[in-house]
Amino acid sequence: MNSQLILPPRLRRGETIGLLCPAGPVRDAERLRAGIRLIEEAGFAVKLQGPATPTDGYLADSDQARAAHLHALWSDEEVKAIVAIRGGYGSLRMIERLDWELCRQYPKFMVGFSDVTVLLNCLVDRAGLITVHGPMAGTLARSDEHSRASLFALLTGAFEERIKPRGLEILRGGTGRGQLVGGNLTTLLHLLATPWDRSWDGCILVLEDTGEPLYRLDRMLTHLSLAGRLQRLAGLVLGDFDLGDDQMVNLRLQEAVWARVLELAPPGYPIWARFPAGHRQRNLALPIGMEAEMTSDAGALTLLPASTIPA
Repeated sequence: MNSQLILPPRLRRGETIGLLCPAGPVRDAERLRAGIRLIEEAGFAVKLQGPATPTDGYLADSDQARAAHLHALWSDEEVKAIVAIRGGYGSLRMIERLDWELCRQYPKFMVGFSDVTVLLNCLVDRAGLITVHGPMAGTLARSDEHSRASLFALLTGAFEERIKPRGLEILRGGTGRGQLVGGNLTTLLHLLATPWDRSWDGCILVLEDTGEPLYRLDRMLTHLSLAGRLQRLAGLVLGDFDLGDDQMVNLRLQEAVWARVLELAPPGYPIWARFPAGHRQRNLALPIGMEAEMTSDAGALTLLPASTIPA
């Protein structure tokens, strides 16, 4: 990771946010239109790049084209931040084509979650930029009001540095300070042992996933442990793990995940659960790459923007 992480310039009302599909295609056109309306109602203009209509297949465009769409938005001086439309799968296929120096030369926030976890963490590592794990254009309409507000607050620099989410479960107490890394568990696992892999030592790791049954989650968590990725963390934050809309099924799944994490994680750092990050309605915006502090007694995650260099 670059030692000097850059906090991209904050957005001002009236400025333009670029939208693209860096991975899968649009699946729900109305949900995208609703997301665009919310962005515009928040005071921003929107510029679409590349395909943004439903299509067959699991990729929005070719690898070369999707990389070109991202480069076009990044080099566009009118565009001040880039928000993915959706995840799906495909970010992994194009990272070899991305111009990290271009991204560093024109610092902008990249926003997304799920499959976009690849881009968020690689931009931190290769371009030295703070990125945003948070709602995408295609999920804004189903995100709760607090999550939407947190996204726009982070983009405009008006965010609350102290996050104290309701319903937080302290699985293991203590304090920890380090850079925020992570996102989608499945996506992160696919970066291991590739040139895009990176150390998480001394970091606060955020994990979430959706649609994965317990045995697969167990297998992935066990893989992380065997790969040494849970050994030297500063803290571990578990977001949502769900299998649909059945609350009891999801509760049992999450509790089983928590139990397995406690079996795998060595002592020495705090572990929290039920943090509002993931594929559900509550998905608070988090600055990946920024240092933060977990304080279990207060149940608060404190963001530390002074750890970054303003662009």
